[in-house]
Amino acid sequence: MAIGIIESLDHEARGITRQEGKAIFVDGALPGETVEYASFRKKAKFELANLVRVVKASNARVAPRCPHFGICGGCVMQHMDHSAQVAAKQRVLEDSLWHIGRVRPESMLPPIHGAPWGYRHRARLGVRNIPSKGGVLIGFHEWRSSYIADIRTCAILPPHVSDLLMPLRGLVAGLSISERLPQIELAVGEQCTALVLRILEPLSARDEKLLREFADRHDVVFYLQPKGPDTAFRFYPKDGPRLSYSLPEFGLEFDFRPTDFTQVNHAVNRVLVRQALRLLDPQPGERIADMFCGLGNFTLPIARSGALVVGVEGSPGLVARGRESAAANGLADRVEFGVANLFECSEQSLAALGRFDKMLIDPPREGAVELVKALGGEAPRRIVYVSCNPATLARDAAILVTQKGYRFVSAGAVNMFPHTAHVESIAVFERP
Repeated sequence: MAIGIIESLDHEARGITRQEGKAIFVDGALPGETVEYASFRKKAKFELANLVRVVKASNARVAPRCPHFGICGGCVMQHMDHSAQVAAKQRVLEDSLWHIGRVRPESMLPPIHGAPWGYRHRARLGVRNIPSKGGVLIGFHEWRSSYIADIRTCAILPPHVSDLLMPLRGLVAGLSISERLPQIELAVGEQCTALVLRILEPLSARDEKLLREFADRHDVVFYLQPKGPDTAFRFYPKDGPRLSYSLPEFGLEFDFRPTDFTQVNHAVNRVLVRQALRLLDPQPGERIADMFCGLGNFTLPIARSGALVVGVEGSPGLVARGRESAAANGLADRVEFGVANLFECSEQSLAALGRFDKMLIDPPREGAVELVKALGGEAPRRIVYVSCNPATLARDAAILVTQKGYRFVSAGAVNMFPHTAHVESIAVFERP
């Protein structure tokens, strides 16, 4: 056992203290606290430790709302006040930019955040039949474990979805393939709630009857996924409300498949899109690129401004949905979608797309290193970079500043996933 004063949080929301120059990462400890901890892994330059006792608590420490906190791995920050979480994530972003990229923005943007509960409109829930724990379990994995947590409610899911957790247990337990159904994927749209059952064997006639009855009783739509994500199909009801989300400020609605990538937090996504458009400042007649465009979450709002937009994405399915949404929203004449692997981007392949006045980049966690390296002499004068990984943003920012001659104008955190350690952010770069 040892005593330490917590300096800050790391990118996994662990408290950091130091002993004789060595960093100690303490699960569950908060900045400013004096804690007693026990190390469970010791290395030459760092140690990992469990929190034993809080000697002096932070003013930001609160009682976790969820009874499963500490066991379920879905959240790691419920013991921290929400506003303090937002400030901590802003600090993680600043630290990553400096320590990894050796860059600092000229100004920090106010962080984007929203309601801390009931926000998660997408989730992948594990399913296991564990007789020793009472039968079927449905939920997130336990903290740092492959086991499924025995959760009965979930405060970060919309309340109507949380209320389905226990009825779903009973449904799965009654299916003939209960041992061959490892996952349920959740997608909540504005008109319906979809549940995608990953089935490793076909359903029996009785199974199908049970699903139809459950769907009618709980007002959900079942999809079945026999193999990969692209095999998911709408099972019941065949017709009815569409799976979609909207951006009312721009008069847009997007249809999507339940296995498509969409943002989990609809409310924060609306604020993020508004902020990105304000920072990009698209003007009628400008030619703007939206890289890693997905199904057009930023592409169509940019087009709504009157600009001409080229959306580039590696998934043909998402590009197809983007084209459909552009047509449905009356923007087909202002948007061009293309399929390309931007992780293998070159200066020649980028130049082949033509000259752009501005660019928005929204890559996955791997970042956009090949894309930013490929920017040549005709590079866009302004780039808005939406990131879901501060480390790869820092790396790519360093390239833009030191190799491509951009000013690092501003950056700010986006709390898309309250109570988790996940940090999204937005950054702006300009050429002189």
